[in-house]
Amino acid sequence: MKKHIIFSFYLIVIGFGLSTTSCKKPLSYSKSNLSFSQDTVIFDTIFTTIGSVTKRFKIYNNDSKTLKIDQISLAGGSNSNFRINVDGSPGTNFANLEIESKDSLFVFVDVTIDPNNGTTPLIVEDQVIFSTNGTEQSVELVAWGQDAYFHYSIFSIDSLDLNEGVWPNDKPHVIYGAAIIDEGKTLDIQAGTQIYMHKNALLYNFKGTLNINGTLGNEVTIQGDRLEAFYDDVAGQYYGIYMVEARPSSINYAIIKNATSGIHINGANGSNLPTDYTLTVTNTKIENSASYGMFLYNGDASFAQAGRLKAENTIISQSGIHALIVLGGGDYNFNHCNLLGYGSGDAVSASVGVSNFFNGTGVVRSINEGTITNSVLYGNQDYEFAIDTIGDPAITLNFHMENNLIKSEEILSDPSIFIGNNYWNESPVFKDIYSYDFGYWSTSGLIGRANPTFPTAFGVDINGAALNSPPDIGAIKY
Repeated sequence: MKKHIIFSFYLIVIGFGLSTTSCKKPLSYSKSNLSFSQDTVIFDTIFTTIGSVTKRFKIYNNDSKTLKIDQISLAGGSNSNFRINVDGSPGTNFANLEIESKDSLFVFVDVTIDPNNGTTPLIVEDQVIFSTNGTEQSVELVAWGQDAYFHYSIFSIDSLDLNEGVWPNDKPHVIYGAAIIDEGKTLDIQAGTQIYMHKNALLYNFKGTLNINGTLGNEVTIQGDRLEAFYDDVAGQYYGIYMVEARPSSINYAIIKNATSGIHINGANGSNLPTDYTLTVTNTKIENSASYGMFLYNGDASFAQAGRLKAENTIISQSGIHALIVLGGGDYNFNHCNLLGYGSGDAVSASVGVSNFFNGTGVVRSINEGTITNSVLYGNQDYEFAIDTIGDPAITLNFHMENNLIKSEEILSDPSIFIGNNYWNESPVFKDIYSYDFGYWSTSGLIGRANPTFPTAFGVDINGAALNSPPDIGAIKY
């Protein structure tokens, strides 16, 4: 009896297994093809040897059944300048992938371009090829590359890129770490030179002379080395021009954008005459600095001489803290300039901040020349000029502010600072501050209010137009 029961049980189990197996249908894959979020992935200009940002596109299965991808391959294989990653896995060839109904996969792409020792842009292309249901589909990969002069400095191991003479302008210059002008040396940068700075990079003038010699329409441009559109208005991509006890230097017709501090001056060289300007800046635009447009710092007691800064026909705008900060004294002279706020973020302060001391070192210095004339100090803050000084019989404080348009909740009237006419809280009526268009309309408070006894050295505005008579306040004529 037991044998019959056991045998019957086996028959039931086998029968059940047969019945369930016979009911299970084989998986039926979709006969459709793939869809893509884009048919071409384009990388804007990439400097040779520097990798790009990572871009991505999506693969879609729009069918109601699972879609099997027989193969995904990078056409150029391991020799390609491009690299791909499919759904989290890097490689050049992927087989037998499945996408569930109404689902998708990510493909990530980046590129590095090899140098070609040329001066013209080069185009690099490849394809990601998809084989599905006997059909081949592809997504095009395209990158524009540019060869460049590269400057590398690694301070931690004293690997320093020292520069003097004249930089050629036939190819861009890309700076990693720092490009250094050493003590007693001179570097001249020609009109039209394009300078691209990597993260935290410096154009570093250490007790030398830097001359940037741009011209109208052929300016020297300094910016970050990421050229994708996303980075067009990202501040703080690199540090900036950093000058330590420099000899007299000059910048003419330059565009400096998206730095941390566009120009940072630390003291002056002890061999300079007291009347020499450490830096003279003319016809220059400094835009979208994360902290300061210009930083004149003299708070180190070891400086043999305080730095001195002169600027004409210069526009500084959209800085994260100050357009101009003077800390620890030193001299400055600004004429026909736009010193503007309009920056974003919680740290934004007055467009111009001036102090003759630095508490961190206990330094108190003279300001023998604190001159701002024919300039506009304006922005979004209630006060766009802030001054904080300490008097001492051993130091000199000599200010001269005349024929400026200033935004200030309180009209300042100290006769030792504000000489003659200054105009308060009248709108400059700029055309478009967010696109850096600081031309202005006929209702502007800038028109005809500059003092002609403080002419620019050029007799023209930043755009090369002859000044009106009487001239207008700021770097641009109406």
